[in-house]
Amino acid sequence: MVDHAQQLADRVWQRYDRKQRLTRYAVLLVTLMVVVWAVSDIDIFWPWVWDAPNQISGLGARMWPPSPAGLNNIIAALIETVHIATLATFLTIFLALPVAYIAAQNTTPNRACLWLGRFILVSSRSVNTIIWALLFVAIFGPGVLAGILAIVFRSIGFIGKLMGEAIEEIDRKPVEAMQATGASKAKVVAYAIVPQVMPAFFAIVILRWDINIRESTVLGLVGAGGIGVILQGAIDTFAWPTVATILIAIIVLVLIGEAITSLLRSKVL
Repeated sequence: MVDHAQQLADRVWQRYDRKQRLTRYAVLLVTLMVVVWAVSDIDIFWPWVWDAPNQISGLGARMWPPSPAGLNNIIAALIETVHIATLATFLTIFLALPVAYIAAQNTTPNRACLWLGRFILVSSRSVNTIIWALLFVAIFGPGVLAGILAIVFRSIGFIGKLMGEAIEEIDRKPVEAMQATGASKAKVVAYAIVPQVMPAFFAIVILRWDINIRESTVLGLVGAGGIGVILQGAIDTFAWPTVATILIAIIVLVLIGEAITSLLRSKVL
């Protein structure tokens, strides 16, 4: 009897395993077909692709050695980049938290607010930071303000979505206990919700600040301030040794930002 049951289980497992393999093969086949269709539909000048290694080696030779000329301006631009990321992250907190509150199912006042909050989050995350920067450069002109607003409008979706999910995952017992005592909504939020989401809040903000530093380095390519302005100018004037210096400076900045965020996470969390 036991052997018969074991044989039946083995047959069921083999049938399930065969079905899983067929599903994986079908997915791989469909993916391959989509890739082939995409490559065939895109107009690619293949001689440039085959010549890319030679171009890369030639560009690397022109960029070496890096030039220290204008190092003071590069450092000043790096500091400006950090300021853009920091100010944008700070402003985002005040805009994203109310959106997260109304976008969470267990705290939203009504369905209309829920869909409004989620619409804001989706709209923010659907538009790339560079597109936001182009829009604000057109409105406010080139400069740091456009870069800060671009980072803010992009970060609202990130922080708001993750904070909304953190709010939805809270333990409902403290909330229900305070509601049973007749506490106001403000007190329920302050004493039953906020303490539970504070670890997630710090982790999300620190992570977003690190991401904003990386994104701020390219905003200058569209005139929104930061190190990208100097980088674009060096590329336009074919000052390749200066380009190499700027790229090294950007890498150092990102590494420092990564070290700071790791330290903050270890201290705060």
